Amino acid sequence: MKRGFSVGLLGGSFNPAHAGHRRMSLEALRRLRLDEIWWLVSPQNPLKPVAGMAPFAARVASARAIARHPRIRVTEIEAEFGTQLTIDTVQALKGRFPHVCFLWLMGADNLAQFHRWAAWRDIARAVAIVVMARPPYTAASQSAPAMGWLRRFRRRHPGRWRNAPLPALFVVHLGLDPTSASALRLADPDWAADFLAPTPKDLA
Repeated sequence: MKRGFSVGLLGGSFNPAHAGHRRMSLEALRRLRLDEIWWLVSPQNPLKPVAGMAPFAARVASARAIARHPRIRVTEIEAEFGTQLTIDTVQALKGRFPHVCFLWLMGADNLAQFHRWAAWRDIARAVAIVVMARPPYTAASQSAPAMGWLRRFRRRHPGRWRNAPLPALFVVHLGLDPTSASALRLADPDWAADFLAPTPKDLA
C-alpha cells in the first residue's frame, strides 16, 4: 500500500454482521474519503459474554456475506495477531503498516461504553476516532462518561481527519437505522448454522 493510504477500522463481534455495518461503512468511505474499510472480527470481545457468541468462523462468514464491496475488507487480523484489546490491535497494525493512515470507526452505542475499554485514552492518542451516530443512541452518547475527556478534542469537518492533531474525535450523523444484531439473534437463534460448512461427518 502506498504512503498515505487511508483505512477505517471497524471492530466488533459481528454476531451476526448486518446491513447496518455495511451502511455505516459505505457512508464512511464516502464522507471520510477513505481508501478502504477493514472489518476486524473479534474472536472474543472482552466486554461481551462468551454465552450467546456464535463461532468465530460463522461470524467471519456472515461478515463476508454482508460486506459485498471491493473496498470493505473482512479480516481475521485479531486472531492472527493474537490480540484481544483494541489498543493492542491498533498498535500492531500501525507497526505492520507504518505508511497507512488509520482511523477508528464506532457507533454511538459504543461511545456510550468507551470508558470501559482498556487504555481508551491511548486509543484516542493513537488514531482519530469517528463516531457514526444514529438515533436512538446519538443523544445518550453525548453524555457518555468518556465524553468528559473526549469533548475537548471534538473537531469539525470529518473529511479533514488526516490533518487533525491527535486526539481527535469526529461525529458523522446517519439517519435512523433500526438494525440490531440482538434483534436478529432473537428472530433466528440458529443463524450461525447457515454459515458453518458441514463437516465430513455431517455429509456421511
